Order: sequence, then structure tokens, then C-alpha cells
Amino acid sequence: MSEHTPAPHPPVLRRAVVTGAAGFIGSHLAHALLGSGTIVIGVDRRDPATDQVAAANLAALQGVPGYMHITADLLNCSVDPLLFEADVIFHLAAVPGVRPSWGPRFNEYVASNILAAQRVMEAAHRMRVPRLVVASSSSVYGPTSGGASVEADHLRPASPYAVTKLAEEQLCLAHAARANCPTEVVALRYFTVYGPRQRADMFIHRALHAALTGQPLSLYGDGHQRRDFTYIDDAVTATIAAATVPNATGAFNVGGGSSASLLEVINIAKSLVGRDIQIHLEPARGGDVLTTLANPARAHEVLGWQPQVDLHNGLRAHMQALAQAAGYGAAA
Repeated sequence: MSEHTPAPHPPVLRRAVVTGAAGFIGSHLAHALLGSGTIVIGVDRRDPATDQVAAANLAALQGVPGYMHITADLLNCSVDPLLFEADVIFHLAAVPGVRPSWGPRFNEYVASNILAAQRVMEAAHRMRVPRLVVASSSSVYGPTSGGASVEADHLRPASPYAVTKLAEEQLCLAHAARANCPTEVVALRYFTVYGPRQRADMFIHRALHAALTGQPLSLYGDGHQRRDFTYIDDAVTATIAAATVPNATGAFNVGGGSSASLLEVINIAKSLVGRDIQIHLEPARGGDVLTTLANPARAHEVLGWQPQVDLHNGLRAHMQALAQAAGYGAAA
């Protein structure tokens, strides 16, 4: 089978470890894996007993057969026992966000995004885990000319967060390149994932919340910044494919193919609720780039993946979930 021929029937994963399982993507991934019959060990340093966001994200996993949640910090816990008989590690645990990465919190980004990845890779080597899928970010590309980014492009991360994500993916790939390493590594460069349970500081969540509540929306910059938005279900499908398709190694773009400006997102949100959104213009934030756009050809050729959910339908599903959670009634 050539590198560019995806497996017609990917093997079922018997046992998977999901780090960052109490997060947005991690909780959706764990749920999808359980639905396919995989035993899932979820690891997160956030304790759902004391962290409301973690509890809300993990609510759908409560009582589901095959799921075990472990509250532990990968920086200091014993990692090896977590990986016992694992077919794959989905390493999603990280400190996210461009803006907070400037300044005194940088040490947290280094610790969680680089040092924890080092510990996980060392443990994967010792426990001979066949594959690790690491969550990277479109932010590793930095400023572009506006064209679609391909994995071989020159990378120019424009924020401390982006620097740590690039270091994380390259660190894991460096481990995998060692002659005696039993662990293959796939790095997924996610492009602006959105959907139910997205972080509250993310733009789409804030725009939909403003549309539902009538509260003002802070818009950083002029709103003409463009993003390649990826619906959560599509991101999860790509992530599982990265764990199961033979000969899938290296970096892959995971982009939804829905490049749109922030103003276009606002207009869709307005159309979904049938009313205007009050906007407060704020200065552009350091580290934010003007455009992200994925060339997903490699993911299509090697992983057999292509996005299925367009931006309008994805925003509708996201808004309906927000409305239901907040008791606003169904959105349009």
C-alpha cells in the first residue's frame, strides 16, 4: 500500500488514551471513540468535581461503558501506567490561547505544551505504544500571503503560544524519527475548530452568545480577518483517521474548507436569530494573523478525510447547543 492510499477499513482501536479529555476537542473525541467500541482512558489535570467547565465537557461521558477518567498532571504524574496496552495516545492536553501567552504565563505554556509532551513521548517509547497523535495548530504557519497553507511551507509562528505548539509537534516528530523509536507520530494542525463546548473565549462562541443574549460583542480589529473554520465533528473524524490509517506520519492540515471573515460569521449569527448584534470595536491583538486557510490535500490523500459540515450548518448546530444549554430555546 502506497503512502497516499488510505486503508479501506481502518482497524478498530481497542484501547486509547486521550490527554486533555476534559477539553473541547478531547471530550468530543473520547465520546466518538467510545461509540466505536474503544476503551478510553481520559486524562486531564482539571478535576470535574471542582472545575465547572471540565464537568460540563465530561457530562456526556458519565456512565458510558468503557470510559475511565483520571485526574492527573502529566508534568508530575506517573505516565507509564496510563499507557498500558494502549493502541494510540491522542495527546491533546495543552494550554491554549494566543493572547494570554504573552507575558508572565509563558512558563505555563512551556510546561504544558512542551515539557509534558516530552514526558508523554518518553513514556510512549518505554511502553511501546504504536502511535501518538498530537494536537498542533494552524498558528504554526504565522502570517501568510493569503493563499492556502501546505504542510511543507516555511513556518513563522507569530505568538509565544504558536512557538510552543510548533516546538511540541517537532519534539514529538523528532522522537519518532529515532531509529529505535516504536511510536509513529502524526501531528494535526487544526484550523479554528468550533462547535458545541467550544471555549468561551473563542470568537464563534462569543459571537453566538452575543446573538442569543443581546449582549455586545467585542471585535478585535476590523473584522476582515479570515479564518478556515473546522466543525468539531470533522476535526474528530480526522483525528481518529490519523490514529488508524497505516503509514500516516508527519504533519497534516485539518481545515474545514470554510474560509470566512469574522464579519461573515457575525452576519450568519444575526441571520440565525433574526436580530442585530451590537459590536464594540477593539484594537487588534498581538499574534493574531490576518488569514488562515488550509490546503487539506495531504489529509485527503493519506487519511482519506475531507470535511462534511459547512460553516452555516455548523454555526446553526453550535448555536442550537448553546441555546439549549442556556435555556434560551431553540435557535433558528
